[in-house]
Amino acid sequence: MTDRHFHPTDAEEVREVVAWAAAESQPLEILGGGSKRKLGRPVQAAQVLDLSGLSGVETYEPEELVITAKAATPLAEVERLLAESGQEFAFEPMDYGPLLGGEPGKATLGGMLAANLAGPKRLKHGAARDHVLGIHAVSGRGEVFKSGGTVVKNVTGYDLSRGLAGSWGTLAVTTALSLKVLPAPPTETSVLIEGLADEAAIDMLCRAMGTSAEAASAAHLPMGLAKGLADPVISEAGVTGETPVTLVRLEGFAPSVDYRFEKLAKLARETGPVQRIDGDASRALWRAIRDVEPFWGDETPVWRVSVAPASGARFVAALRRSVDFNAYYDWSGGLIWLRFPDGEAHAEEVRAAVAETGGGHATLIRADAATRAGVDVFQPQDAALAALSRRLKAQFDPSGILNPARMVAGV
Repeated sequence: MTDRHFHPTDAEEVREVVAWAAAESQPLEILGGGSKRKLGRPVQAAQVLDLSGLSGVETYEPEELVITAKAATPLAEVERLLAESGQEFAFEPMDYGPLLGGEPGKATLGGMLAANLAGPKRLKHGAARDHVLGIHAVSGRGEVFKSGGTVVKNVTGYDLSRGLAGSWGTLAVTTALSLKVLPAPPTETSVLIEGLADEAAIDMLCRAMGTSAEAASAAHLPMGLAKGLADPVISEAGVTGETPVTLVRLEGFAPSVDYRFEKLAKLARETGPVQRIDGDASRALWRAIRDVEPFWGDETPVWRVSVAPASGARFVAALRRSVDFNAYYDWSGGLIWLRFPDGEAHAEEVRAAVAETGGGHATLIRADAATRAGVDVFQPQDAALAALSRRLKAQFDPSGILNPARMVAGV
């Protein structure tokens, strides 16, 4: 069999292709919009299952806060539709495209679930897995199945809708999915504090998140990283971007936001000068933080590290003892984006620093194919979790044809 590029147009055609691949032991690379194709280990497959023909919104019920669409529907298209009704995906899924050298707006709903995407509002609203209500999918056996439904409260035994989140297309091919949406906040404002060192900034963010101000997001960009980040936004606020910038986002109705801003500003003024950024300017700033804009424009290795928020600054300090890098913090210090200007991945150093500061997860997001093939891109699992993952793979994809080796070598 020569290399083939399959273009199914409906779920039945997907099933036929997967059933053929399972019978012929022909591995498949599962492709949606391609925005995350360079993320993960290189897939060991000559055949491509291109889902771009499975696109379109099937039902949208704004009054029920539910949308159902085919898996390859562009995320940007769905977000525009939701915005017309004053709604949104509250977990604010990021767009990996520009960070990985591609175009923005190519992400799909299926890829969003497969990667379990989230953005700066992760602390308040969770990730994609917390908002998926139901799926239709095809297992690696070539069998069609569905899980969940289109209601917010749904118990069906195994929660396969959530279980496929973060599986990167290695367990099943999602063909359609239903998701919960929420009203978009009418007002957004950010508190911006200048000049804080990492430890002081993380302490400030953790204190802010612990107040009754109900902050939606909290981030810190060390010296120089804010320069050029949504530049008009920074400039209009009178901030040069040369100094460290610490940010807390507030959302809701205007009187409530104003009250909570003053509450946080009073707390923040104990540590440094405070600025207020409102509306579209605030949204642009958080979108740039979400999509890792400070690290666009080259191919140097980038890591995404998740630790306990209070451990973020300690992790960065531990890693700096062995290697030089750029870093900034999201999720109140619990998410650290790292970039290594020397072009090396430094996997051993990153994972040693994670272990030293209490554990967490480190994922190599951007690197060339040779590097991604030679290191553990995703956080290595302990023996018990690895055994469970192998059992799940054997249950859903016993022939190992779906995105083989993308997450773990040989699996």
